[in-house]
Amino acid sequence: MAAHDMCAEIAVLLNPIPTSDDESEEGSEVPTGPILEEREELAESLRNSWSYGDDDPLLSTLANLRRQRLRLEAEMRLLIAYGRRFTHPRPYKLIDLAKAAGMSISGVRTAYEAEEVEQVAEILGRAPVGEQADSSGRSDG
Repeated sequence: MAAHDMCAEIAVLLNPIPTSDDESEEGSEVPTGPILEEREELAESLRNSWSYGDDDPLLSTLANLRRQRLRLEAEMRLLIAYGRRFTHPRPYKLIDLAKAAGMSISGVRTAYEAEEVEQVAEILGRAPVGEQADSSGRSDG
């Protein structure tokens, strides 16, 4: 019984029903049907994982959220590298990227490294702005 309670409680914590403070317009109703469905689906998934795979619902949920956070952080680094190194006629300002990313200016400045720049270049199929090299290896001006 405790397993089912824990699974349902985790689902409630991860899928809260918005309060009236969360509503953007006064008097607007938040449809709770989809939220309740998400809760039940998550709770059932956690129950099945625990019953058949012996995965602790709390620990597996935390591990899954950590993986999601790491993926999102990596995506943010790629986008910051893109904004600073691949946009033209000039890069995005550090202050604008910092505000959008919820970071400090120094945090944006150090958020990405050569690895992210190389990954963006590979994905886009082009070098960073100002670093396009001709066949002799010289940089375009």
